[in-house]
Amino acid sequence: MQMQSFGAALTVTGSMHLLTLGNKRILVDCGMFQGGDEMEKRNHEPFPFDPAELDAVILTHAHLDHVGRLPLLVKRGYRGAIHCTAPTAALAETVLIDSARLQVDGYRQDLRHARRQGRPDEETLPPLYEEADVHRTLALLRPHLEFGQTENIAGIKVTPQRAGHILGSAYLVIESPEGRLLMSGDLGNRESGLQMDFTPPPEVDAVVIETTYANRTHRRWDETLTEFRDALRESVRNNGKILIPSFAIERAQVILHTLKQLMDVGEVPRIPVFLDSPMATRATNEYFEFGDELIPPVREALQNGEDPFRPSTLHVVPTSAESQRLNRYDGPAIIMAGNGMMTGGRIQHHLKHHLWKPSTSLIIVSYQSPSSLGGKIVTGADTVRIMGEDIAVRAQVHTIGGFSAHADQDDLLAFLSTAGAGKSPHVWLVHGEVGVMDAFIPVLAQQGLKGDIVPDRQPIDLLGPGFPGGRPPGLVISETPATGTSDAARAEGGE
Repeated sequence: MQMQSFGAALTVTGSMHLLTLGNKRILVDCGMFQGGDEMEKRNHEPFPFDPAELDAVILTHAHLDHVGRLPLLVKRGYRGAIHCTAPTAALAETVLIDSARLQVDGYRQDLRHARRQGRPDEETLPPLYEEADVHRTLALLRPHLEFGQTENIAGIKVTPQRAGHILGSAYLVIESPEGRLLMSGDLGNRESGLQMDFTPPPEVDAVVIETTYANRTHRRWDETLTEFRDALRESVRNNGKILIPSFAIERAQVILHTLKQLMDVGEVPRIPVFLDSPMATRATNEYFEFGDELIPPVREALQNGEDPFRPSTLHVVPTSAESQRLNRYDGPAIIMAGNGMMTGGRIQHHLKHHLWKPSTSLIIVSYQSPSSLGGKIVTGADTVRIMGEDIAVRAQVHTIGGFSAHADQDDLLAFLSTAGAGKSPHVWLVHGEVGVMDAFIPVLAQQGLKGDIVPDRQPIDLLGPGFPGGRPPGLVISETPATGTSDAARAEGGE
């Protein structure tokens, strides 16, 4: 039972794990690296394996950092099935088509800039794939996985269970002759304002677990609502624009639902809300079809024919021309736009026009990679570069932590408590900052569990002894306090 991680090892993005179980090679997720030029260059590297030789691909969920390189995998030779839940298939179509269009548009823009500067065309990185590649990939999706139902995939028994992270998200229990393996994908926050909790896992021999917030606990949901309400009230008093960068899947729906709740009971004024994200608009439609995964109040509203994601003042902004006209809108308004880390999308346009104004409020509700535009704002940059121009940061910046869609330390320990009931599974740490994972290892030891940081690209025996101290040879750990004050923890959020 071996694994090589070619993404989300020693970092929180680009999830891609190659399992070798006997003579079978199964890829779990095939995500895109996000968070700055150096990280994103990794997307263009060749796959360290032959895609044509894979026996199967299984998806845990549809976030871009878990599915974003699937069309590239197909473009480079994979022709087998891609197994997932029905909601994951539906959301993956939205995510991948949007990704292809953004890449092509970005390439054309970069090429124009390069030519004006006299640089050769070859210096401009081409898109990883185009929309035609996405459609070839969608034809390979097999949305047959259902929570709690065991499937035979390439001769291996796989049981998906509800992970509680986003719509359709699953963790995988994989049976092999050597033992039982659990691949967590991304696990949900048990105080989510939208998703039901993850299903407690069965006993297993090894766990590969995400650790985005393994060194901290999230703020309680009632405290998060109060913090969000107060930030909105203060922002309205400033009579300026309220910018909320948000990821299109899960975060946008949580914020829309929360705004509706607060406005309906009079906790915040009914000012205009502009949803400036066609992708979020499309993704929200899937929540009506697959609402049985959601918490009871939202599920019951959907069953009664209500729209729990529509504040009474909501305006959907379908075109870029209408998005640009918002900059001439007079008076306070909430503008929700993608993307969540502010590395692209329509939010950059709004930031360019409003970030320099003291009357503007920027409410950050998503994880910010330290190297991203959002990460630089969160850590106190005086100026940031947006769309080729240096922009002063004079807006009021509010970081609301409790909206995270990721499990915190308490959630992870609760999850592992049943996975380790009656035995002590070997715990392998992925999808986290190195310092955060290192801080989690002694916490696991207190629970009688052996924790090891998964190395980048290096093959590991999932049932083997691991590494002394849980650290792969040669890994240097920078000091990261165990109290949750790393860049990721300060930035908070979820993908």
